[in-house]
Amino acid sequence: MKNLLFILAALIGTGAWAQNITLSGKAIDRENKEPLVFASIGIKGKSLGTVTNLQGDFDFHFPNENKNDILVISMIGYKNYEAPIWSLSLDQKNTFELDKSTTLLNEVVIADSMSGNEILALAWAKIDRNFPNKPFALEGFYRDMKKVGGTYFSLLEAAVKVFDEDYAEPRNKFKLRERVKLIEVRKSLGYESRFTSFFDQRNLLEDMLLHNCIRYRQLIPEDGIFYKMNREKDSYYNGHEVYVITHTKHFSMKIFIDKTDFSIIHLEHDEKLPLPVRATESKRKNLLSRFQGAVKVIDFKKFEGKMYLNYMTVTSKVNWYDINTNELKFETELIQQLVVNHVYPNYNERIGATEKMRDYSLQYQNREYNKEFWDNYNIIKESPLDEKIIADLEKVGSLQEQFEEN
Repeated sequence: MKNLLFILAALIGTGAWAQNITLSGKAIDRENKEPLVFASIGIKGKSLGTVTNLQGDFDFHFPNENKNDILVISMIGYKNYEAPIWSLSLDQKNTFELDKSTTLLNEVVIADSMSGNEILALAWAKIDRNFPNKPFALEGFYRDMKKVGGTYFSLLEAAVKVFDEDYAEPRNKFKLRERVKLIEVRKSLGYESRFTSFFDQRNLLEDMLLHNCIRYRQLIPEDGIFYKMNREKDSYYNGHEVYVITHTKHFSMKIFIDKTDFSIIHLEHDEKLPLPVRATESKRKNLLSRFQGAVKVIDFKKFEGKMYLNYMTVTSKVNWYDINTNELKFETELIQQLVVNHVYPNYNERIGATEKMRDYSLQYQNREYNKEFWDNYNIIKESPLDEKIIADLEKVGSLQEQFEEN
């Protein structure tokens, strides 16, 4: 049951469940044998995939019809690993050693004269060209975990479908444009905890989608000028040289941009200060909340010539203080993850009003627990962190029982 908890995965048609095969493996650095965390695992030319865990381990489930295709493992700073699936063991764990792109990583750039701001400006101008300009859909897996005072007390997981018209710049950068269809959802008993009310009661998945600052063009401040971006050593990804630019003054940010077409590949953002549009304080039960910041990672992957969301992680922290004495009472943390496991380009089957997920919190959108469905998701292997989460959540009973009761 514990392996069912952490699923970051590919949703394969239910009719193909019985025909799935599984490839297990570990992705590591060839030189130092260190695990490669959140490396992308996929099939060449297909939009089906998963990611590695904190130890570089993965289980990849895919249809039997793909057994003669090519497995691809990719990671920024490394050369792609490619091998025919039929040549790999399906009976035991495989070890995949990836080579660093030493010729690039060991050289201090700056073979050209472009500044970090010039690189970002070009990448920003080319979003309309590099990202989808026609309707598309994504199937993915969403998970959120809530923590109070260092202890995890609730877990929610959902399988979803997301439809979007394109990546055109919206007029309102903080109003959701995507439509989301809920496929399955399950949650632990922790949602009955008294601490639940100290977290936003809105639809947290929709809130998370708005963190895609590339989709919603949220990086430019009000004066229309980018913050100063520094040029770092070039890197390498998916066979291409990659620009690396950073900002460290007002907040911490690192962006990876493909040198060939200036497409944005990967972004890491640590908000040290609240965004202007966010309420920094709110009151509840004689307590006052203060937003402490958020750390997010946004990763994109090219499919059929366009960049699509690959995965997102957002960790937000809020502290609660006594409204009268200003004494810190407890700290809360919300961990959210979204992994896209299937891309449908040029997709015209829009999610209608009757299919669209309700605007209220996911925790109230109950569905009968579908064990067969969840058993056939790709899973991410357990890590020490996962074991801590499981131990916290199972203080009130096994997760299997909790899922069945909700």
